[in-house]
Amino acid sequence: MGTRVAPSPPPGAAELAEQARGGSPAALGDLYRLFGPALFRLAYRLSGSREDAEDVVHDVFVGLPEALQRYEERGRLDAWLKRLTARVALMRLRAGRRRAAIRLEDHEAADAPQRGSETGDLQAAVDALPTSLRSVLVLKEIEGYSHSEIGGMLGISAVASRVRLMRAMSRLRRILGGKQ
Repeated sequence: MGTRVAPSPPPGAAELAEQARGGSPAALGDLYRLFGPALFRLAYRLSGSREDAEDVVHDVFVGLPEALQRYEERGRLDAWLKRLTARVALMRLRAGRRRAAIRLEDHEAADAPQRGSETGDLQAAVDALPTSLRSVLVLKEIEGYSHSEIGGMLGISAVASRVRLMRAMSRLRRILGGKQ
């Protein structure tokens, strides 16, 4: 797959980060409004659970003022926040701290996004992948990280990342092939 070109960060993001680093709750709230939805989508794709994704984003923003102390402003803030979110999500998955999903049928129907059958099937197939395969698939194919970056995040080699991606794609083909 090709390399994605990410959009420019919103104007003022660097200033907001500096203010949040200094402890400004208003700046932290503005950063949440700017980046929260994208970070939630990433956390959801990695965890496969709305509740877990909410917990991940919460954890990221609770610890953000302290984490910003270590942010060296090399690269883009939004990319750094995505790497931070991916690390938090992956640590939660490794620790087995996924929430048990207990929903009432009418609550689930109200929360469920309206999707086409194909999109729903694809999401269900991705969610059915083991965490190790789903993580590589999401980070490479959806977020656009290189295999060496993924390896660094997951503590594996770039070759292992490639192998896991091939296994994930193979399983997706098998799962989705049975739905036709």
